[in-house]
Amino acid sequence: MQTHFSRINQSKAVFDEIYALDDPRAYFSVLGDLDYMIPDVAEPVVRQILAAKVSETGVKPTVLDVGCSYGINAAVHRFPLTFGGLRHRYARREMRAIGSETLVRLDRNFYAAWPDVGLARFIGLDVSAPAIRYATGVGLLEQGIVADLETEALSTDSAHLIRSADVIMSTGCIGYVTEKTFSKILDATEKRPWIISFVLRMFPFDSLAATFAKRGLVTQRLAGATFIQRRFRDAEEFESCLASLAALGIDATGLESEGLFHADLMLSRPEADARAAPLEDIVTVASGRGRPIGPRYVHVEGDDGPQVALEP
Repeated sequence: MQTHFSRINQSKAVFDEIYALDDPRAYFSVLGDLDYMIPDVAEPVVRQILAAKVSETGVKPTVLDVGCSYGINAAVHRFPLTFGGLRHRYARREMRAIGSETLVRLDRNFYAAWPDVGLARFIGLDVSAPAIRYATGVGLLEQGIVADLETEALSTDSAHLIRSADVIMSTGCIGYVTEKTFSKILDATEKRPWIISFVLRMFPFDSLAATFAKRGLVTQRLAGATFIQRRFRDAEEFESCLASLAALGIDATGLESEGLFHADLMLSRPEADARAAPLEDIVTVASGRGRPIGPRYVHVEGDDGPQVALEP
């Protein structure tokens, strides 16, 4: 399955450089220009799931954000902020002109000035040391782990940190990571955590669901709703995604065919928890489909058959 993910990933644009910097300005600029919105559309759903978890246990859970990058999921969950609002903050001329050390100091004060309205404490896992350093340095994450668990073992210190995780979440890393990463995480946990996964529809989830099942977790997919991640960067990415979906027998009509990456929500939990609080009973959805977005790649019928057009 890892090889399969690797092949599908060849159809996606590569943004590695924006995760290797000391602050998130390029991250917000590059992804913001593509109407990246998954942190914002996921946050209400994550809050509902965490509320159900709190109702079950009565304690504030620890969330491990896999592929956390600069801690943006923690930012939009813990504080009354949005990805879009943060993007505008970092796009200001004054913010573009300062050095990273100054920005980190300002951001530390910025986040400390907001009330923490979140339902959980956040720790993070990412392959990018600069992103983890920023997220912990400004106080978005309590602690962070720098590791590539696709190729590395989990260190003793990292395993100790993960041990207390009540919830594991990801909003875009599946496809870059596989069941290898999640197996190592689950081997380190002392509980059977809930796992919240927002997964682009072109990435099969079967191998991960099977891995979770071996550990006593059942996986439910939220029916009747998908979650927009972003626009396609170019016509090549658009066409490649549609081809990947077609190869899997997935109908893109009205979803990716409209020029947008769509993700499914998967929730994996112990079977007793799933029976006590079915996913459709704890989640209501606003998927982002009504949000204003920029030009999208779509198919139009021409004299020579379907053609790719950029729709304003």
